[in-house]
Amino acid sequence: MIVRTLQAALGTERDVRDPNGHWVSRRLLLKGDGMGFSMHDTVIFAGTETHLWYKHHLEAVYCVGGEGEIEELANGTIHPIRPGTLYALNNHDEHLLRATSELHLVCVFNPPVTGEEVHDADGAYPPAE
Repeated sequence: MIVRTLQAALGTERDVRDPNGHWVSRRLLLKGDGMGFSMHDTVIFAGTETHLWYKHHLEAVYCVGGEGEIEELANGTIHPIRPGTLYALNNHDEHLLRATSELHLVCVFNPPVTGEEVHDADGAYPPAE
């Protein structure tokens, strides 16, 4: 059994900050945990817009706090995000994530991330090994 707390992840290698200052992601489960997915507690800072395109990963995101929106770049559709909203990037959807207020999200990735990935210029993580 794995039991972790957010508090224990703070200030460790599991507490990952965006170099552009748009978000912070606390990686609660990673590939090395052997669960087949990774789970992150993520905060998107108010007033930011982040371009993301997970070409090699599927991601599901559940909002537990704050407000914002996600824009599908393929068609320009904008979806509001507020507590209780789930969105799933089931087609490796390229998107813009905007935070009106600080967004608090729970994110799940498949395949799981190792925790060492860095977004590339397209907003993607490299393919899983």
